[in-house]
Amino acid sequence: MFSFSSVFAEIACIMAIATAVGGLALWLRQPLIMAFIIVGILIGPAGLQIVSANEEVELLAELGIALLLFVVGLKLDPHEIQSVGPVAIVAGMGQIIITGMLGDVIASFLGFDLISAFYIGLSLTFSSTIIVVKLLSDRQEIDALHGRIALGVLIVQDLVVVVAMILLTAFSEDSQQSLGQEVISVILKGGIFLVFIAFLTRYVLPKLLHVLANSTELLLIFAISWAIALAAVGDGLGFSKEVGAFVAGVSLASTTYRATIGARLVSLRDFLLLFFFIDLGIHINVSYLGKEFFSALILSAFVLLGKPLMIMVLMSLMGYQKYTSTITSLSLSQISEFSLIIATLGLELGHIDENVLGLITLVGLITMGVSTYMIIDSHAIYEKLLPVVSHLNKLIPHAHQKLGDLNAVKVDNVDIILFGLGRYGGSLIRALQGSGLQVLGVDFNPELVRAWRHQGVLAFYGDAEDPEFAATLPLNKAKWVISTLPGQRIGLTLLHTLEYQKFQGKIAVTSHTEREMEILKNAGSDLVLLPFRDAAHEAARLLVSDLN
Repeated sequence: MFSFSSVFAEIACIMAIATAVGGLALWLRQPLIMAFIIVGILIGPAGLQIVSANEEVELLAELGIALLLFVVGLKLDPHEIQSVGPVAIVAGMGQIIITGMLGDVIASFLGFDLISAFYIGLSLTFSSTIIVVKLLSDRQEIDALHGRIALGVLIVQDLVVVVAMILLTAFSEDSQQSLGQEVISVILKGGIFLVFIAFLTRYVLPKLLHVLANSTELLLIFAISWAIALAAVGDGLGFSKEVGAFVAGVSLASTTYRATIGARLVSLRDFLLLFFFIDLGIHINVSYLGKEFFSALILSAFVLLGKPLMIMVLMSLMGYQKYTSTITSLSLSQISEFSLIIATLGLELGHIDENVLGLITLVGLITMGVSTYMIIDSHAIYEKLLPVVSHLNKLIPHAHQKLGDLNAVKVDNVDIILFGLGRYGGSLIRALQGSGLQVLGVDFNPELVRAWRHQGVLAFYGDAEDPEFAATLPLNKAKWVISTLPGQRIGLTLLHTLEYQKFQGKIAVTSHTEREMEILKNAGSDLVLLPFRDAAHEAARLLVSDLN
């Protein structure tokens, strides 16, 4: 329909359209991934037909995927993987297995063959790292307990994606070897490749990076070159470019420069990923989307409802309270950009056809769009689901119930009940104990409660938003109830609960903003703690006293 005299002009037009559609997506509070796929459909054969530079767009798309996997690998410091914790491993792996199996069964009932059903089931298991991290960061919840667990689950999923791509690439239709020969070949080639990279990581890369770090620009150029070089090696060995780029990222993850490299690469990664999603949209046959609309609705309902339910049950079985398990599960209720990458890889390998790719893409558009609002309004949704969640919570045996049983430990004189045993709450409880006060600590992270108990602190597992738990506390003995958990919603909930329990002592809650502070004061709080402001005042006092 339209034509341009140069590839440069064509790319400029694509970028302009992507900017306009992306702005509309932001106004609608939708992820940019959806906008860029729609741009691809709009400018492709099914739309305005303005793209002829397919090779250039595909090259930029491949570079974007390579950098995406490189950045993922860059964040996987082997020494920090243990911090993900058992809940992320159990919830992540358990959800992948259950979702994959059920998704496979549903796809088979919808009439898909065995291989196509396998790809569909596998694609449904992953959640979007880009969407979840972006939205939780915007809401300042990435460091909250549910944010850390969601991030841990995403890390587990990313590792499974890499393994899946290795296996799918190794067992492609072009292979002339038997299954046993393929397995041996993968192990040998992969082992030699990893040993070689491990040698470079141990003896060569740290020294080389130390020299290159004198110039941040040169360090960044090396990182990109390293990612693309190993992507090419991975492709040559039959593991795919993405796997090679991932290994390149892991090889730099334990160095002191990974944060600098990662921070500078994020913008470039996002820019190049734009072309992957545009390229995906260009190659989507719109007629397939219409044919599979009913199937896409069924699979999307499974992802939006079934997947969160699985995560919620798995977390509850591990002892996490209904609030944490519900908010975490709502965050992961979509399929991933890696689902689309897996589907594209399956098409390239000849395992699936465009019909299946179109179906998975349509499920991605639906679930990414709906789940964005589920994350943004997760707390309001939790309030509406509370009766159902509470009933479900009672049916599931909790592994850490003993940690919340106050009857198991004799509680005598209690001066203060303190909710939240994180960095701020932990420092506060130590200071209060140092002043000779008896403090009872409460937190909804069972691992944190167990750690504090080992240090001799009277700590219990419970939720500040659970009225039933609050009723079991020795409120008649305490002079103060303190919450170090920031946020207007938590503060108001605790204030209402204590009012209902006719608590006669004083109440202190925590906020990060002056506006929330006024709301909490008007709701009946005797004291509102502002950690950042108070820390700044203390720092200023120390500096002034030193100058004097």
